[in-house]
Amino acid sequence: MAGRLRTAFIAASVAWAVLIVAATYLASRAHASLPASALIVGVYAVGSLICHQLPERSYHLWAAQMPVCARCTGIYFGAVAGALASALRRPHALRRSAPDVPLLSGETRGRARPVRNVSTAWTRTVLALAATPTALTLVYEWTTGVMPSHAIRAAAGAAIGGAVAWLVVAAAENQVN
Repeated sequence: MAGRLRTAFIAASVAWAVLIVAATYLASRAHASLPASALIVGVYAVGSLICHQLPERSYHLWAAQMPVCARCTGIYFGAVAGALASALRRPHALRRSAPDVPLLSGETRGRARPVRNVSTAWTRTVLALAATPTALTLVYEWTTGVMPSHAIRAAAGAAIGGAVAWLVVAAAENQVN
C-alpha cells in the first residue's frame, strides 16, 4: 500500500506540473479544440482555488499567463524534484546497524534495524528552513514595497515544495513520524 501511495503522489506531482505548462501553451493558441478548451478551463479553475493568479506575479509563456503565480509554480516544480529525489534516494542510507544482540546460545550477532523514524523536531526544522526563503521574500516585499523577481519567488517556493514532497514520499515509506 505504501508503494502505491508513494507512486500516486509522485505521479500526481508530475501530472500537475505538466498540466500547468500544457494549459498555458494551449491557452496561447488562437483556436483550441473542445477537449483543449476543457483542459484549459479546468486547470485555470483549479489554479484559481489555490492561487491569487495576479498577472504581475505570474510567468507568461507563449504570451499567455500561467494558471498559478511564480511562487506557486516554484512550489509545484519543487514538489516534483523533492518527490523524485526522495523516491530515488538509496533506502539503505537511512538504515543503521543495531548493537550486537545476545542470542539464546550466548553468542551475539549484529542485526540491521528497520528504517529509522525521523523525529518530529527534525521534520519541523526542515520545514522551517524550507519556508525561510519565502518568508524573507515576503519581509523584503513588505518593508521595501518592491516585488522580488519571478525567479526569486519561484526559487523560494521550490524550497517549500521540495521539502514537503520529500517528507510526503518518505512518510509513505513510514520513515517519518
